[in-house]
Amino acid sequence: MTENQRLKIILDKLNFKTQKEFAQQLNIQQGSLSDVLRGRIGISNAIKDRLDLKFNVNLEWLETGIGEPFLKKGPVVSESKEGVPYFDISLSDTDTLLLEEEQADYFVNYKPFNDCTAYLPVYGDSMYPKYASGEIIAVREITNYEVLQWGEAYVVMTNEKANHLRSIKLIFEHQDKNKLILRSSNPNFKGDTVIDKGSISSLYIIKGKITRNLI
Repeated sequence: MTENQRLKIILDKLNFKTQKEFAQQLNIQQGSLSDVLRGRIGISNAIKDRLDLKFNVNLEWLETGIGEPFLKKGPVVSESKEGVPYFDISLSDTDTLLLEEEQADYFVNYKPFNDCTAYLPVYGDSMYPKYASGEIIAVREITNYEVLQWGEAYVVMTNEKANHLRSIKLIFEHQDKNKLILRSSNPNFKGDTVIDKGSISSLYIIKGKITRNLI
């Protein structure tokens, strides 16, 4: 079995619905991934690095078949206050995110996201395929709304001026510096939402995600 064939096993084990989703996570074109899976081209070191960082793929197994497909170095869950707190809450059920450690369901110790404020579950499909329902996102609170990363996903919480909007959205620059454009990544959720920066009660940038089968 070649390493290209073993990559197909990794794809199956990670339960991606389509090759396109997997390619997006590896930051490559779907056609390039297809060529790799068909054995037309080799697996680059850049792809291997992303497999290691994002999915804990055992590169020795990928290259030689020795060992297990995944390394046991992923998120470690505990009830002790080691790592970042996980809150099993839905944005639709709360007006504000009061992320007090005492209310955490448990803590997740995972080095790539240990600078984050919290882990939260994803509900709904408005951000699919970027973030699917059932996945867990790592978020970090943002306090300076003048320095935002356009096109990145944020958890947006607003006050009564924006009808207490509570959502995960991509944020884009508006021609009016006092406003922001919110957009879903799911093409089935059409239309932008424009809000005033002053209506934001709390804002969290999404640094990444983990799946429940990793914890």
